[in-house]
Amino acid sequence: MNYLKSFATVHPLDGINEDRLGKCQNLLDGQWIDGVNYFDDIVDPITGKPFLDVPKTEDISGFISNLDQCPKSGLHNPLKNNDRYIMLGDVCSKAAQILRDEEVETFFTLLIQRVMPKTYNQCLGEVRVTRTFLENFAGDGVRFLGRGFSNPGDYTGQESSGYRWPFGSVVIITPFNFPLEIPALQFLGALFMGNRPLVKPDEKVGVVFEQFLRLLIYCGLPSQDSDLIYCNGSTMAQLIKQGKEKIRMIQFTGSSDVAHQIIHEMDGKVKIEDAGFDWKIIGPDYDPKWSDYVAWQCDEDAYNASGQKCSAQSILFIHENWQDDLLPKLKTLAERRNLSNLSIGPILTWNNKQLFNHINQLLAIPNSQCLFGNESLENHSIPLNYGAIKPTAILVPIEQLMTEYFDLITSEVFGPIQVVISYNLDTLPIVLKGLEHIPHNLSAAVVSNDVHFQQSISGNTVNGTTYVGMRARTTGAPQNHWFGPAGDPRAAGIGTTEAIINTWSGHREIIKDIGPIEPDWNMPETQ
Repeated sequence: MNYLKSFATVHPLDGINEDRLGKCQNLLDGQWIDGVNYFDDIVDPITGKPFLDVPKTEDISGFISNLDQCPKSGLHNPLKNNDRYIMLGDVCSKAAQILRDEEVETFFTLLIQRVMPKTYNQCLGEVRVTRTFLENFAGDGVRFLGRGFSNPGDYTGQESSGYRWPFGSVVIITPFNFPLEIPALQFLGALFMGNRPLVKPDEKVGVVFEQFLRLLIYCGLPSQDSDLIYCNGSTMAQLIKQGKEKIRMIQFTGSSDVAHQIIHEMDGKVKIEDAGFDWKIIGPDYDPKWSDYVAWQCDEDAYNASGQKCSAQSILFIHENWQDDLLPKLKTLAERRNLSNLSIGPILTWNNKQLFNHINQLLAIPNSQCLFGNESLENHSIPLNYGAIKPTAILVPIEQLMTEYFDLITSEVFGPIQVVISYNLDTLPIVLKGLEHIPHNLSAAVVSNDVHFQQSISGNTVNGTTYVGMRARTTGAPQNHWFGPAGDPRAAGIGTTEAIINTWSGHREIIKDIGPIEPDWNMPETQ
């Protein structure tokens, strides 16, 4: 069977290698619906030509009404509709098997690359992470997410039981940089725990998740179990405002500024995986045998996907023992990146004016200097509203970190720009003070095999996903470990059992008290 044609025949894409991909659709009440109006600025990020018709939904009444379809107790929970745990495990099993089909795997890989240009291997990795996630929760995997506990009561017939309970109707808002992995994993996690999600992907890349959702429905997911909406940010803000009392929780991945707006509107009923100004510290234990590898991993972390990862290496602290060896290698590796293989490519949320303005502000810091980059890409047709610059690194003196320049130095740029700071053990306290003041604590890396150094840095920091050891990185695949920020009670996780349970369910305690009454029981006096 040609699975690709089977699940796409309802509304197929015209072809990922052609000029136009086709038309996207909303999902509402289990039906795929064309838009009334369409975005006029969704263009191919490489050529600048129109290539995709994406609904610009303005009538949100149906989506708000559908928030009533799911009660607070969810579509299922440990005491209701238990067959759905089995059904969802079966859907995962079938979808994972289909994603092992080479044609389907290639389809999703090229589709991701078309809307969010990055190397083929980066896109392929996203597909395979999603497939492994599906495999992890196939069969009884979903059922085991509902595992609870019990404790003996005070007397015979009393027992307390703890359950993982869904929220009900939830909203998922996802970013552009991982068009498949982030919406797929959060969407499935929400479903697993019994919630009914309304998904709002980034309109520039939402076609990828739409195709994945069609695949899940083909594999047996009831089409009424979720809604999918394409719209702009202001329309989604109106949907949240009008549906506030019906939305039990919003899971948001993206800009910290937008996250805080949603938190305010929803009175805190939000789980966030927001911006990450992610740091890497290279420790004092310089080893020339590791130098090439460490340099390669630094380049990968800073510039893969053109720096458009929430886990991208934003600031690199290099112990002076490594500096003379490592900095030239970083320059050589960065300069090999090119547009032809998409190892560097368009920046979808910052244009060149904004990028160079930020670089110039960094260079205005006393004694800072450009190590490499700070130039536009050449010979391309990337539209002007997207950025197109060469990988860039700005060296800033350690003495400037905890000054009036701190906010500038630690401002996240969703592009191929990183700050480099050299330190020694005398100035390490300045580094630790800087890490304490960085507001967003997503991922981090401690590149050292010195156990005492590892312990010192890890014990004084809070980043939710922290890699430690000479192979440490800031970017990784979240299907085999928790990925998410820490140090914030609103933090959302992704990928693992713990992440799903923490993000998509709450604790409920039911105390069973069935008796019997003790023979010597007497009615207590009123207090």
